[in-house]
Amino acid sequence: MNDLQPEKLLGKVVVITGAARGQGAAEAEALTREGARVIATDVEPGAGCRRLDVTSDEEWAALAAELRTSYGQVHGLVNNAGITWRARLGEIRPQDMARVHAVNVTGALLGIQHLAPLMPPGGSIVNVGSSAALTAHYPVAYTASKWGLRGLSKAAALELGPRGIRVNTVHPGFIETEMTASAPPAFRTANIRETPLGRTGTVDDITPLIVFLLSGDSSFLTGTDIPVDGGLTAHGGVKSVSDALREEAP
Repeated sequence: MNDLQPEKLLGKVVVITGAARGQGAAEAEALTREGARVIATDVEPGAGCRRLDVTSDEEWAALAAELRTSYGQVHGLVNNAGITWRARLGEIRPQDMARVHAVNVTGALLGIQHLAPLMPPGGSIVNVGSSAALTAHYPVAYTASKWGLRGLSKAAALELGPRGIRVNTVHPGFIETEMTASAPPAFRTANIRETPLGRTGTVDDITPLIVFLLSGDSSFLTGTDIPVDGGLTAHGGVKSVSDALREEAP
């Protein structure tokens, strides 16, 4: 029987990175409502949020040791922490590639390495990717890192499956957060134009899926890529063609 019961996360220990604000904070709140014992972490912690630099092997090791002592087990991990860098191909510097990769890929790797040993059968890891991981998105460092996170997720799902631990990746489209608010207005406009549902997303479009993936309702789901993007990545770039033909139709 799956260790995580289908309808709730009551008493389950879940770690979330990047939880001080935005999408991570909303996920922490939703999981708390479901009864989980949420360990919210961030490099710049706020109220109720523990400091964790996801790029630090030592800080992950310290967190794992504390959790082992306090709870004995960890049932869920949400690798939500991520940064962007919007330089294009001809402008990106190697140090910027390395910095973004360290947070977006290595940070998730370290979380899996340190917390998976504490997970019983039924444990669940959710990596937060991006629609950039499914497309040729223009910020090359961010895009390459999110594609790398997909590969990490697939390998982890394969390695941890025999232990009954699941690993899935959620790929948000344009979600209204501080990160997207810092982008040029034209970026928001273009995303809406390319999204079949014709709007941006909110954190409330993401959190129910995170809860589902951490619960036993998804007990036979692992190694998946799940876009939550209003159809942005589904049309393969042909929406503009479809729209143009529709506009020219008599």
